[in-house]
Amino acid sequence: MEPYRWVVVKMTMQIDAEVLARVMKITGAETKTAAVETALNEMARRHKMKELFASGLGLTPDELRTAFDPGSYPEQPSIRQRVAEDPEPHAQPDPA
Repeated sequence: MEPYRWVVVKMTMQIDAEVLARVMKITGAETKTAAVETALNEMARRHKMKELFASGLGLTPDELRTAFDPGSYPEQPSIRQRVAEDPEPHAQPDPA
C-alpha cells in the first residue's frame, strides 16, 4: 500500500454557518479548517468501513490497522501548521 501523502488545497467554500458551528462543537475543533477537515476525514473513514464490511473484511487485525489513514484516528492527531492559520498553542516548541 502506498503511503498516504498530504496535499493541502486552499479554497473558498460556502458552508452553512449553523452546521459548521455544530461540527466545531461536536468535534472540539478550534478552527473552521480543522472542523471541515475532521468532517471530511470521518466521511472518508465511514466510506472505507462500508467497503470493508461489504467485502466481508477478511483482514487480519494488523491489516485493519494499516487500512486507514492514521490521521483519522482521534488518539493520534496529526499536527501540522497551515499557512493561513496562526500556530496552535500545542504546536509551539517547549521553552524549557
